Amino acid sequence: MAKPKIGLALGSGGAKGFAHVGVLKVLSEAGVPIDFMAGSSMGALACALYACGHDWKVMAKMATTFRRKHFVDWTLPKMGLVSGRKVGNLIRVLTHNKRFEDCKIPIKIVATDLISGKHVIFDSGYLYEAVRASISIPGIFVPVKKDGKILVDGGVIDRVPVTVVKEMGADITIAVDVASYYGKSDIHSIYDVIMSSIDIMQQQIVTLQEPSADIVIKPPIGQYRTELKVWESMEKIIEIGEATARRQLPDIQQLIKAWKERS
Repeated sequence: MAKPKIGLALGSGGAKGFAHVGVLKVLSEAGVPIDFMAGSSMGALACALYACGHDWKVMAKMATTFRRKHFVDWTLPKMGLVSGRKVGNLIRVLTHNKRFEDCKIPIKIVATDLISGKHVIFDSGYLYEAVRASISIPGIFVPVKKDGKILVDGGVIDRVPVTVVKEMGADITIAVDVASYYGKSDIHSIYDVIMSSIDIMQQQIVTLQEPSADIVIKPPIGQYRTELKVWESMEKIIEIGEATARRQLPDIQQLIKAWKERS
């Protein structure tokens, strides 16, 4: 019997993107095959880690172990507050310096070019270089300059890259949207200011264009509003991702069953 090709699109959302780990846990334990992956920002990091061979258990350990000091290296604020060298080296180590061509699952990573105003899709070369570009939150991380482009966070233009996995050949698409804005009063740092501003802009975009996937998983994590709160609540954020995905697992399984019956 023919089997559908399943594409997973993991969206941006800062450190709240570790909710993706809970979703990957549910899909893995349920035996839902993932044939294609695409990610923006933190979703790009999750894609790269998973596709290069880390299972959800290892990723959960990373999420609950990491703190800001592991990847932040402050710099003079010319194009960003954080140089990004430290996080780039960390990602290189975590992905074992692998290239896209080495991944067990085909993946694509989305960044945004400030010069053209268009998205840039990485599908070859070193994973860490693509992820470093995709997680470059404007104003926080110094952008990546590559091939005449100035690259920042993929979520600026393509928050949940569903179209990308569709173009890769997915028959069934699953989107994980971890960006949510519930209103904030506890804003204490420049990081909180920038992330809140980006959240508001993205919510306005989302009202016009919801992710066009067959299944959209939206973990309710908007209550974790500040950077400090997110890092202090990492285990809970992963659990919320898992619980949300588990509630929608029957719908995913039904879609797969219906596709097989039609084929």
